[in-house]
Amino acid sequence: MAGRAVHAWPGSPRQTGEAVKALLQRLQALQGERAEAYRLFEEGHRAYLSSAPHYDFPRYRQLVHEITLAFSGISREVLRIAGRLRDELARPDLAQHLARLQEREQEKLQLTAQLQLARQQAQDRPDVDAHQQEVRELKHKLIKTIEAISEILQDLKYDSEEVE
Repeated sequence: MAGRAVHAWPGSPRQTGEAVKALLQRLQALQGERAEAYRLFEEGHRAYLSSAPHYDFPRYRQLVHEITLAFSGISREVLRIAGRLRDELARPDLAQHLARLQEREQEKLQLTAQLQLARQQAQDRPDVDAHQQEVRELKHKLIKTIEAISEILQDLKYDSEEVE
């Protein structure tokens, strides 16, 4: 017996834990890709705003298209991870966190787009206080959504560590 390797049989708790860990590491990489996509989106929008008053809308529209494709691909992969956690690895609790994460990420993207539009309106019409107010309100909502995403990721981390 001494010196023999211990094997993790398919479906064993050890193998399941390793599979969960690998999926959550992939999720972490996907969240990094999301962060980079947001950075590019913001950078592109700043460039778009700086092209006023003759906005380079075709270039910005292309950026929006590319960002949309990136977010769509990331979302599909997160949903696949959630499906595996729920159906193959018997971790519906973790899959539920991913469902909540997806909802908040969708909300964040919508708020980001609304904020970009509001910034343009505020820039085009600085005399209209309502545009400045809308920018402030959307920034506040965006901060709250980002905080909710961080909370979900913390819950996911905590719940996934319970099995280790």
